[in-house]
Amino acid sequence: MKNYKIILIILGLFLMGSCKKDFLTVPPEGQITPNGYYSTPEKATQLINAIYNNLLQWDESTFSWIGISSITSDDANKGSSAGDTGADKDQLDNFTYTSTDFSCNEVWMANYRGIARANRALSILPGVQIDAKLKHRLIGEAKFLRAYFYFNMVRTFGGVPLIDTLVDPTNQAELKKLNVRAPQQDIYNLIISDLTYAKDSLYSRSEYETNDLGRVTKGSAAGLLSKVYMYLKDWQKAYDLSGEVINSGEYSLAPNYATMWRESGNNGPGSLFEIQAVGGPINLGVQGWSVVQGVRGQFGWGFNTPSKSLEDAYEPGDPRKAATIIFPGDTMWDGVVIIKNTPNPRYSKKAYVSRTQETFDGNDWESNKHVRILRYAEVLLIHAEAANELGKTTEALQSLNKVRQRAHVSIVFTNDQSALRLKIWHERRVELGMEGDRFFDLVRQGRAATVLGPLGFQSPKNNLFPIPQQQIDISGGTLTQNPGY
Repeated sequence: MKNYKIILIILGLFLMGSCKKDFLTVPPEGQITPNGYYSTPEKATQLINAIYNNLLQWDESTFSWIGISSITSDDANKGSSAGDTGADKDQLDNFTYTSTDFSCNEVWMANYRGIARANRALSILPGVQIDAKLKHRLIGEAKFLRAYFYFNMVRTFGGVPLIDTLVDPTNQAELKKLNVRAPQQDIYNLIISDLTYAKDSLYSRSEYETNDLGRVTKGSAAGLLSKVYMYLKDWQKAYDLSGEVINSGEYSLAPNYATMWRESGNNGPGSLFEIQAVGGPINLGVQGWSVVQGVRGQFGWGFNTPSKSLEDAYEPGDPRKAATIIFPGDTMWDGVVIIKNTPNPRYSKKAYVSRTQETFDGNDWESNKHVRILRYAEVLLIHAEAANELGKTTEALQSLNKVRQRAHVSIVFTNDQSALRLKIWHERRVELGMEGDRFFDLVRQGRAATVLGPLGFQSPKNNLFPIPQQQIDISGGTLTQNPGY
C-alpha cells in the first residue's frame, strides 16, 4: 500500500484543455484517454499545457516557495503580524524549521507533480503523428519545465529521487527509484540534458505567434542553462550560454524598471521566462501570490516583507528601491494611497496589483499578476560574473554596467577581480530584490554563514532544507535525511 500511496502522491497525472490563454486550464480528471487522442497539434499541445498549469498552483509558486526562497534570506522578513506565523514562516525566518514543517513537503509534492506531468508528456509525444518541428518544440517545452522543477528541488534539498520516466506500478525496480535519493550531480546532469535538448529544439521568441507569447523559448533554455552552470561554477559554459542569449538579439532591457512589474510589462523585451497569469473574467492566476504579499490591513496578508537590510542596499537615487518596496503612506502609480498604520514598515511592490488600472474583477486570489522567473538583466549579470571569473574584466564590466545604466546609477570601473565580484553580487541583490534568488545566491557564493548567521543560519546544516518527514515515512524509511535535521 505504501508503494501505491507514493505513486498517487508523487505521480498524480492530469490532463489539460484550452481557453483564451490556452496553456493555463485543466479539464475534469478521471476520464479515459482513447488511443490516438493526442494525434493532432491541438491535443498534443494539451500535454504541455498541463505542465504550465502546475506553475499556477498555490503549493508550487506561492506561500511555501516564497517562504523557502525569500523569507529565509536577508532580503525579507516573515512580515504579517506577530501572531500570524503562516504555519511555519516564522521558523523559516529564523532557521528553526524542522523536517515535519509543511512548507518543505508542499514544495516537494508540487515540484514532483510538475515532473510527473512532464514525464507523462514525454512518454506520449514521441509516438504522436504530428509535424516534426512542432513535436520537437513540444518535447523541448516539457524538458525545459521538468528541468525547472528539478532545479527548484536540487537547490532546495540537494540529491532527490530522479524520476525521468513514467513509473510502472507493477515494476518493483521502477518503484524503488521513487524512494532513493540520486546524487546531486545526477540531478544536475538531467537538468543539463533537458535544457540542452530544449535549447536545440525550441523556437526563438520571434518565431512564436502572438497567442503563444509566454511559452518558453530557445533563449529561455539557454538562459536557464547558463544559470545552472553558474551554480556549478562552470564559468566557461555559463559565459558561453549567457553570451548566446545576449548575441541573439531577441532580448533587451526594458527602458523603465518600474513598469516591468505592471500588467503592461508582462512578457516585455527582457522576459525570458515568466509564469503567465490571466485576470478578469477567466481568473487563471498564480494562486494567492499577490494576496499573500499584499499590504496587510489593505490588500492582503502582508507576508514576505522587504527587510531594512535590502532597503539600505540601494545606492542613493537608485529607482529600483521605489520599484521594489512599498512604504506606509506611499501613493502608488495608480493613485492608491497606502494606509499609514500598517503592521509592517515595508511591503513588496513587485507583488502589487492595481484594482483600477489593470485587468481586475475583484478576484485578487487569481489576478493578472505574472511572476518573473528569468529576466535578461539576470542573464547579463550571469555573463558578468562568469566573465570576471574567467579574467575577462572588460566584458564583465560591460555586462554589469548595462544593468546599472538602465537603473541610472554610476557605472563601475575596476580591474580588481575580487572587488568586481562583490560589485556583481551586490548588483544581483538590488536588481533581483524580492524575486527569490537571494538565499540561494548566498549559499552558492559561500557567504550564507557570514550574512545569515546573525539571523540564525547554521552552516552546513541550513545550506539545504530537510527532506520532508512525510516523504521519509511514505518511503518506509528508505529516503535518507540531510545532515543536521
